[in-house]
Amino acid sequence: MAAVSSHPSDVLDLLAATGQEPGGAVAVVRDGVVECDHSVGTRDGSSPWTSDTLVMTFSVAKPFAALAFLDAVGEGAVGLDQPVASVWPEFGCLGKDATTMRDLLSHQAGLPAFPAEAKDLRYDDRDALVDLLANAAPIHRPGAGVAEHALTYGHLLDEVLRRTTGEPLAERFARLADQAGWDLHLRVEERDLARVATLVEPRGTWRSGYLDDPRWGPALGRPPGLLDVDVLNSENFRRTPFPAVALHASALSLATFYDSLTAPDGFVATRLGHELWRAYLEPAAVGHDLVLDRPVTWTLGFQVDEEDGRVEVGMGGAGGCSAWTEPAAGFGAAYVSRRLGTHEQGEAVWLAVGEQFRP
Repeated sequence: MAAVSSHPSDVLDLLAATGQEPGGAVAVVRDGVVECDHSVGTRDGSSPWTSDTLVMTFSVAKPFAALAFLDAVGEGAVGLDQPVASVWPEFGCLGKDATTMRDLLSHQAGLPAFPAEAKDLRYDDRDALVDLLANAAPIHRPGAGVAEHALTYGHLLDEVLRRTTGEPLAERFARLADQAGWDLHLRVEERDLARVATLVEPRGTWRSGYLDDPRWGPALGRPPGLLDVDVLNSENFRRTPFPAVALHASALSLATFYDSLTAPDGFVATRLGHELWRAYLEPAAVGHDLVLDRPVTWTLGFQVDEEDGRVEVGMGGAGGCSAWTEPAAGFGAAYVSRRLGTHEQGEAVWLAVGEQFRP
């Protein structure tokens, strides 16, 4: 092992001691062995954060929405290169007629935000939001650009699944999670509500910084409320599927998922089959993402990053949570927090994970 400056547990302890971390966890799993599962703070201001505490993780959800969709692809219910309009005829207007399922999964459909009319809708009005997407004009020709489908991703995939299988995406994922033993939820069941951490918003401009941004404002502000802690902490939100962002997860289950993700004999590879599993992990779209405003490599569900020759596959969320694997190092890792903010804290944990667990 390379020399290390700190352990991720120590980093998290320091963040808690300095008041920067009110509650969170870091976990690392390698070859099925839990090498780190450390919690600090509380889940609600009084109850200690424990290994099975769940927290809302924003876009960390997207790979799991994609997995549920790909599971239906693997069963033959829908094809990756099949036009969306072949199963959702209303969608095939305003230049979207050739949009494929692959375009949806890889953020190439040109629908990174709900239309402006969504400002007047509730986040739980699924049918109205889906209708807006069907009648929306893409911001670029489908397949010819990339722009993270920040809130729209799950609704697009969910509507296709409902039309092809009759099953909502969140229900299909719940079956997969139950079979795999993952404590991951795109809709929190009533029995699990007591384990969910209460999100807290830091002082400053976290929310307004997103909403006032010309890229992020439309992407995260329509429908309203999904950056509002009162909404996010409500039982209604926790019980409402919003599959692009509403993953409630424990750090340990995220790390467990990512540990086995790249294993040819792991649950995901076995479930999807080798070809579809490789498509899930390998680059599908590369370009300057119009929402993230930087070069991005998307797979059919993940972001792929490379730094100093190290490849990482994973996903982060707007609140600061993240989960990832380094295939060459052979581990899965996750950092989750109830403090909404930037990724600075997560980056400190990420650096410590790399130093400690990278060969």
